[in-house]
Amino acid sequence: MRTQPRNNSHGRKFVQLVLSGLLLVALLASCSSPQQPTRQLKFSVVTSADSSLYKGAAKFAELVLQRTRGRIIVTLYPDAQLAGGNQVKELEMLSKGQIDFTFHSNLLYSTLDNKFSVISLPWLFDSYADVDKFLAGPAGKLLFDAMPPLGMVGLGYAENGFRQITNSKREIKTPDDLQGLKIRVPNAPMYLSLFKSFGAEPVTMSFAGVYKALEEKAVDGQENPVDLIASSKLYQVQNYVTLWNYSYDVMILGVNQELFKSLDQETQDMLRQAAVEACAYEIQVAREAFKTRVDFLKSKNMKVTELTPAEIAAFRSLTGPVYEEYEPLLGSELMDQVHALGR
Repeated sequence: MRTQPRNNSHGRKFVQLVLSGLLLVALLASCSSPQQPTRQLKFSVVTSADSSLYKGAAKFAELVLQRTRGRIIVTLYPDAQLAGGNQVKELEMLSKGQIDFTFHSNLLYSTLDNKFSVISLPWLFDSYADVDKFLAGPAGKLLFDAMPPLGMVGLGYAENGFRQITNSKREIKTPDDLQGLKIRVPNAPMYLSLFKSFGAEPVTMSFAGVYKALEEKAVDGQENPVDLIASSKLYQVQNYVTLWNYSYDVMILGVNQELFKSLDQETQDMLRQAAVEACAYEIQVAREAFKTRVDFLKSKNMKVTELTPAEIAAFRSLTGPVYEEYEPLLGSELMDQVHALGR
């Protein structure tokens, strides 16, 4: 008995229907969840690629890349190269959206709003614990609240560190040792007032021009955290460094406000969390590197002088007028936080 060939037309139609259905589902899925394009963003860092700040920025870029699965790529630009080394211009470019992210000192922000000067008050902090508590509390929130009117949003606080002083003339141990020395300071009125009270001649200029000015003896010295002194190779043009922790320098990880507002809430939250983690990493790197950096400066034949509490007290006794000058400029809310530290 011959077997009749099986009619497979019904089977083929069933397979075609299944495939068509799957194709339709895929098309609907692609329409409802479009693939977002890769976004390239710029992060400008004022310091060199050897600095803790650059390493913190690199950590931020790494976290953003991971958490967006490559959808946002943050490219780093050291030495403020996007602004030709001009920090003031760099901050202006951030506010205009020509740069997306930066690490900037509170000192630079203080040229736009006096509130940011509070962190730099002389000998405000006795320890890192004081710093961390201050920035994690109401004062840190007040400063972040002051940023949107400037066209920026604060995402995290990193660290430039306690500022020290270097020069090419002599060891500095007393206020008299500063008499007549030309010291480069940032363009911050508070530092101009302070160094004049010490008898020095403060000179303002962008950090990009500091090395050349020191090399050509246009100025005798400058003040900056140890990490920056080492990473910028200032030991090549300076002979003395005094560790006196006279002022603390916080670095704010800021983002352009319009860019930030254009992002969905999930991406905003991700950027904030990545910034907090990257800043914590940068602070850890900076603090762990301090002693290594000091030893490095010694190996480069710099004379390192660490002031005793009694020696610091001689300088501190001259800072009363600075506090009096800035109390009305900072406002009662911030001064309440200052007084809570016993200042």
